[in-house]
Amino acid sequence: MGGTFADGIRSRWWWLGLASATLGVVASLLWTGATAAAQLRDPGALTRWGLPVATTVHNLALATVVGALLFAVVILPKDLKTHRPHTGNARTGPDKPRPEHPAFTRVMTLAAAAGCVWTLSAIAVLVLTYSSVSGMAITGSNDYTAQLVFFMTQLAQGQAWLMVVICAAVVTTLVFGLRSVSGLAVPLVLALLSFVPQSLIGHSASSADHKGAVNSLFLHISGASLWVGGIIVLVVVSGVLGKVTAQTLQRFSALAIVAFAVVAGSGVVNAAIRITNWHDLFYSSYGQLIVAKSVAVILLGVIGYMHRSWIIPRLSGGAKSTTTVRARRLLWQLVFGELLIMGITSGVAVGLSRSAPPQSRELVEAALTPAQILTGYPLPPELEFSRWFSEWRMDWLWVAFALVAGALYLACMIKLRRRGDKWSVLRSVSWFVGLIALVYITSGGTAVYGAVLFSAHMVEHMALMVIAPLFLALGSPVSLALQALTPRGDGSRGVREWILVLVHSKYSQLVTHPLFAAANFSGSLILFYYSPAFNLAMRYHVGHELMIVHFTLTGYIFVQSMIGADPLPRRAPYPLRLLLLLATMAFHAFFGVSMMMATSLLSGDYFGNMGRAWGDSALMDQQTAGGIAWGVGEIPTLAIAMGVAYMWSKSDARETKRKDRAADRNKDADLDAYNNMFAELAARDATIDPAHHSRVAGQAGTLAPTKSSAPETPDTTQGETR
Repeated sequence: MGGTFADGIRSRWWWLGLASATLGVVASLLWTGATAAAQLRDPGALTRWGLPVATTVHNLALATVVGALLFAVVILPKDLKTHRPHTGNARTGPDKPRPEHPAFTRVMTLAAAAGCVWTLSAIAVLVLTYSSVSGMAITGSNDYTAQLVFFMTQLAQGQAWLMVVICAAVVTTLVFGLRSVSGLAVPLVLALLSFVPQSLIGHSASSADHKGAVNSLFLHISGASLWVGGIIVLVVVSGVLGKVTAQTLQRFSALAIVAFAVVAGSGVVNAAIRITNWHDLFYSSYGQLIVAKSVAVILLGVIGYMHRSWIIPRLSGGAKSTTTVRARRLLWQLVFGELLIMGITSGVAVGLSRSAPPQSRELVEAALTPAQILTGYPLPPELEFSRWFSEWRMDWLWVAFALVAGALYLACMIKLRRRGDKWSVLRSVSWFVGLIALVYITSGGTAVYGAVLFSAHMVEHMALMVIAPLFLALGSPVSLALQALTPRGDGSRGVREWILVLVHSKYSQLVTHPLFAAANFSGSLILFYYSPAFNLAMRYHVGHELMIVHFTLTGYIFVQSMIGADPLPRRAPYPLRLLLLLATMAFHAFFGVSMMMATSLLSGDYFGNMGRAWGDSALMDQQTAGGIAWGVGEIPTLAIAMGVAYMWSKSDARETKRKDRAADRNKDADLDAYNNMFAELAARDATIDPAHHSRVAGQAGTLAPTKSSAPETPDTTQGETR
């Protein structure tokens, strides 16, 4: 076995990972008693045991697809050789395509096989889930089939799993048909999006804090899939990595650190939503499984630390050196250990999803107030100035984004400083202020009262469009990343290479075009508020999150096109920027005034049925929102216009200095040439017509022309002198 681990992990050991996952799910189900027969309507042993096992296979297959595509897109080189191919000619013939790297080929084979398993297991989970929910054993009768179709098309849980099945089939088809790195980014994004419906119907989504539960579960399963999938890929490709072992492990290790932090943090939040006291954590079977899962995550974190601190530095030695051989053997032994631990942990996670928590925190339908029916939360107290800052409802998705984005920005700054380069302190402060503003807008008083008051929602909306993006854009994160990250030389695409691809893409040229950015910035208001999108964003959690993403990106791109320092495909001249800003301010004023003068409610079935006993009426509150859209939108836009004017003046000053320096270098040669040209013209005129030259000289010295007594002669050189 030692020799095997020195050369990689043989295929006969791979199946132990699936066996460990099966062991984990069976043990956790037996520990919690989740597979006991139901007293009322029992679907049978096939459903009770088959659904957890099918879910475990589904989760591992999805993680494998995500991990394989991630390795193909950002970690492994596609080609075996990276030298520039010589141009074909008549003698040498056409260029031959470079062969794929064996690791890339195996990763794509793994992605295709895992995609097929993912699709089939998703179908199995869909059918078994209906059997479990309905309490009916699986049959082939027409009645059962009709009810299954109704479950897939009309009920939220069935619709979610149907979306997963469709996504799995599409991703698998794309994996079979695509081979370019750019093209493979599409199925990777689609596979990541499949986590959304799973988080919406997850075991904690029915808790009182629906928003926190869904977001934390989405973060948890996303981070876990990236982590588990990466380990599975490392195990499968261990025998063909060859010389790229060290750099592959180093790149994955950087990703694993982020995944570990996301999994640990979201796991704590999600567990806290389901378990509210220490007694239930340590003395209930559900809580004990959470403790066991937490211990496993900590152990995996320790192994990851060993990879970064001891193994990776020793893999860069000679291929046959004693230290390198020992490091490689220990590397694959630890990776195999990680595979087993992650398999057991994945099984425990499925067992937890099938088990009831010790204390149910689900909403009681009979006690729901109108605000709870519409928003999922009790009506907050009457809005006062202090409550803008005292009321919080954490949106863990954006908290995680702010923490990760801040940590990465700080890491890039530290890397620049260690290299001896400088980075603007003002840009750094602006970036972190923007992140803090984003967290407050999505989790603070604006988010709490924005769900029940149109005026507060408008404050949230305008802040997302113009306040947070203003500070984030001035932080110049793209410029920092391009300076801090080292270009890759092995043909793979890292973060830096993907940034350059996106910056120069056709899509970037469209969305960052000044005219499009301004039209999107202004027109999105009308399209959002006067379409069903507004009602969807207020009623549904996914719609609200998409609203945040859209308007934050819209504002960020607009600010970047006006005063940003990050590279863009095209920038408008300063006069056009000021014109666009003035048009934007006028449009915001028109939008705000039209909303102030409106006599009908927008999304009236939502804001009109909130059941508030305090504050203005829904219509008056909407009119107040119109004033906020006018005022809050104008002030930052005016600040941006002042920034454009300042940059314009600095640009003119730089141009003047450039011309002065050029004149100093050539000792005013341009000016001398200009004067000499006129002197030569004057001398030529005097030679051709001395009388006319004297006349012109006399006229140049007086303010009014005088008549000459001499008869005028035709001036054949008039056009030339003029």
